[in-house]
Amino acid sequence: MRSLYLILSKFRYFSPAWVFTSLNILIATWVLYIPTIKDKLSLDDGQVGIALFCLAAGTISMVPFSSKIIKQIGLGKSTFVGIVIFSLVFLLPFMAPSYILLCLTLYIVGLFACLTDVAMNALVSEIESDDEVHFMSAAHGFFSLGGVIGAGIGTLVITYFKIPLHHMLAASLLVIITNMLLLKNYIAIKGKQVKREKNKFNIKLLRPLLGLTIIAFLIMGGEGAVEHWSKLYLLDIVQVSTDKIAGYGFVAFSVTMTLGRFFGDAISSNFGARKLIIASCLIAIVGLLCVLFADFVFAIIGFALIGLGFSVVIPELFRLAGKAKGVSPSEGISFVAGFGYVGFLVSPAFLGWLSKQYDLSVSFMAILVGVALAMLIMLFFKRTF
Repeated sequence: MRSLYLILSKFRYFSPAWVFTSLNILIATWVLYIPTIKDKLSLDDGQVGIALFCLAAGTISMVPFSSKIIKQIGLGKSTFVGIVIFSLVFLLPFMAPSYILLCLTLYIVGLFACLTDVAMNALVSEIESDDEVHFMSAAHGFFSLGGVIGAGIGTLVITYFKIPLHHMLAASLLVIITNMLLLKNYIAIKGKQVKREKNKFNIKLLRPLLGLTIIAFLIMGGEGAVEHWSKLYLLDIVQVSTDKIAGYGFVAFSVTMTLGRFFGDAISSNFGARKLIIASCLIAIVGLLCVLFADFVFAIIGFALIGLGFSVVIPELFRLAGKAKGVSPSEGISFVAGFGYVGFLVSPAFLGWLSKQYDLSVSFMAILVGVALAMLIMLFFKRTF
């Protein structure tokens, strides 16, 4: 919890962590109104899925450009500009009068979601390096906290907003105003630039990032799969009685994910990122084995262990990517994050196809294989890290 104390005791660390929270406050507020927008535009589930994929496509499209933008205007400015524009463009889907415009506006939202995500992670990596501290994992915990604020408080106040756009506008104003107040604590940080000889490319620089990228693809793929399929797994395979009980799996996963991120930095500083990632993968493997027992109690314990195992892997990968030799923090993080998002998007669809061919047990076995492979990759690249 030292990293949590660090964030709460100094505005230098709280300010970038609040950007993480801000990002998810807006996302969680949007999620509350997906059913409303679906009814407003008379969409079916398939059309909603395509619209959400447009948001993801926008995120992926920005990956090659995010590090260039950060290099041009600076790390601190990119973080602030990203979250402010993200706050504003997220109003557009609420105003979209047609399905095509909904998809287009969500694509635009995805662009600035990616820019903000890469910038804020690179900013934390930069501050960690300068101050010799660890708070990347706790910053990701603040992202999870943003979801609790957006969804939890949003659910309580939703009855006071007759028009969804007004609720989103209130959330956007909250994010913009609070980040304006905290801006001075990081605006001057430009980020380290890596000098290279012109037209010289060293293939060895790619090796550590390649390993990190594959692990990010597999672990974020696992996260996406659990988010989309945990409830159906409890209904179809474990055969729980109600939808409400079936939701407990993802609740257990989310709670341990948040708690794990607040404790992750202290463990990382004592044992190192590589050992922590290996141990985390092992915990997730045990959790997946519990889930595959197809017993309700074992499944809930299993989902909790998966959340605990997954919780620190992505923050640690970003930390390592931000320190990779020969590349700037923004370059390293954008490369790893981009392919991680691909895994997050592709995995649910692939596992859905597997479940149609066989059943969801086979899909969760595939997640188990992916996590085991991620652990082996980290073991193989022991000299790199």
